[in-house]
Amino acid sequence: MKDLLTIGFAGDVMLGRTLDRIISERGYRYPWGDVLPLMRKTDLNIINLETALTHSEDQVFKTFNFKATPYKVQTLIEAKVTVANLANNHVLDFDQAGLIETLETLDNAGIKYVGAGLTLADAEAPVILLKNGIRIGVLGITDNEPTWKAGIEPGTNYIDIGNENDRNRILLSIGNLRKETDIVIVSIHWGPNMVEEPFPEFIRFAHEMIDHGANLIHGHSAHIFQGMEKYKSGLIMYDTGDFVDDYVVEPELRNDLSAFFVLTADKTGLVSLSLIPVRIVDYQATLAEKADFNRVIARMQKLSADFDTSIDDKGNIFFR
Repeated sequence: MKDLLTIGFAGDVMLGRTLDRIISERGYRYPWGDVLPLMRKTDLNIINLETALTHSEDQVFKTFNFKATPYKVQTLIEAKVTVANLANNHVLDFDQAGLIETLETLDNAGIKYVGAGLTLADAEAPVILLKNGIRIGVLGITDNEPTWKAGIEPGTNYIDIGNENDRNRILLSIGNLRKETDIVIVSIHWGPNMVEEPFPEFIRFAHEMIDHGANLIHGHSAHIFQGMEKYKSGLIMYDTGDFVDDYVVEPELRNDLSAFFVLTADKTGLVSLSLIPVRIVDYQATLAEKADFNRVIARMQKLSADFDTSIDDKGNIFFR
């Protein structure tokens, strides 16, 4: 029997603002609620960290700025977060000083990160992990905040999806990573808020990434989950929604609902994916029940059916 690997995926994790205070009052484990035992069972966990971990007061001019005090990194440790995507529109909310302290904080905690760095080469660099005899490569990219693109100074791995040269740069990175690993994961923060379906150009680019060697696309940014697509031997999670935050809930789109996605894979590729519905309640990820559970499953089935992808009533997708 081949060695199997389980990887947990969550969408946006925002530990700043109200969450920063809540963690101080209720403990490091509080934001994960009753989802925590599931996160601790997986071999690896990958999230989008939508918060700078910094003391910096150099707040950049924008609508929302998120930061948590650096010692709150223990919350990520408690949930066994292995890799944090930092290619997003909040990691430089407190300017370069905030990003640099975030990188140092994650380094000191032993948490890997992708999608941001001190230079463009650092921001582009993948993380390669070895677990259960399987080599996993992870890349992080974003189409948010073009002025934050890393160069000779700190920033993110920014891509203009409409720019062929930018796309080709990422596709080359994927192809090179494919040669070194068994499983390639691309974590991408893309698109505007509260959009239920990915743009056509995102679908085309996701297909190109799979064609060039990616096994799974881990999308986020919309604050609501979008459909999933089985494409060739890969899986595209166009948007995984919000996992933990203090955001106002839009009553129709229900951005308080998402999922913990558990991928099972082996050296030859994907085996299955289980979608576990989650609801944010009182600043805490909780396992969705009854109507909320059914709503997440039914909505994901409907959105994924548009991509000719079937999900059973328990939230499972099988590849073999």
